[in-house]
Amino acid sequence: MIADDVTLDSIRDAGYRIAPYVHRTPIMGSSQIGGWLDCVIEFKCENLQKVGAFKARGAHNAVFQLESSEARRGVVTHSSGNHAAALALAARNRKIPAYVVMPDNAPVVKKEAVAQYGAQITYCEPTLAAREKTMQRVQSETGAHVVHPYEDAHVISGQGTVGLEIVEQSAVDPPDTVIVPVGGGGLLAGVAVAIKSLLPDCEVIGAEPLGADDAYRSFHSGKLQPQLAPNTIADGLLASLGKPNFELIREHADDIVTVSEESIATAMQWIWSRTKLVAEPSAAVPLAAVISDASRFRGKRLTLVLTGGNVDFDRLPFASSS
Repeated sequence: MIADDVTLDSIRDAGYRIAPYVHRTPIMGSSQIGGWLDCVIEFKCENLQKVGAFKARGAHNAVFQLESSEARRGVVTHSSGNHAAALALAARNRKIPAYVVMPDNAPVVKKEAVAQYGAQITYCEPTLAAREKTMQRVQSETGAHVVHPYEDAHVISGQGTVGLEIVEQSAVDPPDTVIVPVGGGGLLAGVAVAIKSLLPDCEVIGAEPLGADDAYRSFHSGKLQPQLAPNTIADGLLASLGKPNFELIREHADDIVTVSEESIATAMQWIWSRTKLVAEPSAAVPLAAVISDASRFRGKRLTLVLTGGNVDFDRLPFASSS
């Protein structure tokens, strides 16, 4: 089972494997935002990662664990953007082909990035069924190895290295709470395994938009729930929660909360204006969770995973923020 293969050891192995290809991203604080919210706010800056998102970690771990006989046929995936770009870069670094299925409404900045990294792109209708059907066709035509965006033990373990770094970089003042955006759940699952293995008293919370709340419904019902016509500015969180990810999250995470579109826009504007960091809407969701329920986090030390910085500048949501 995929979930059984994600452990602290697999995450540590991933850390060694991907070290030559990804950044060890910094943790940066904001005393001003923390002051407004009466807590200590620190950001794990995966917006400064290769390809501008944490996805570089899981993609490189998946690509570089392949046997040569598998790798030479290339890799294939479906993705709205960040995983696609990450897999394209990882394949280029290993000098193998990458085939990527993307919905035709993916942000332009993400389409351009995937093309620039050298992947062969096939566009499809913006539905999960269309993405999976098209990927199956491309895989059958090429024989490429499928690297799922989040239902893959190597991908989840790679994303979990974010959690390892948080622990290592916060050794003097470890966080009370780590908040992670959740879409397909690969990042939250990997980070939760790492954090709870090393800091068992640290609270791990997933945050997602109200308009794409399948992880929230799944976590609180105890049963995997379908994604129902997701609608949010946080385009990186539209994916349905994966089954193995759900199993890991149920075991290792403490809670999942939801946030409004208005709070995402406000959080994104705060990050841009106060930290001078470029954060995409999905990356602003953890701060939106703190803004939305500040009393819950008052007096605590928080590490928020700033998952990516790939922004479509023609679609900034700041006008909707207060």
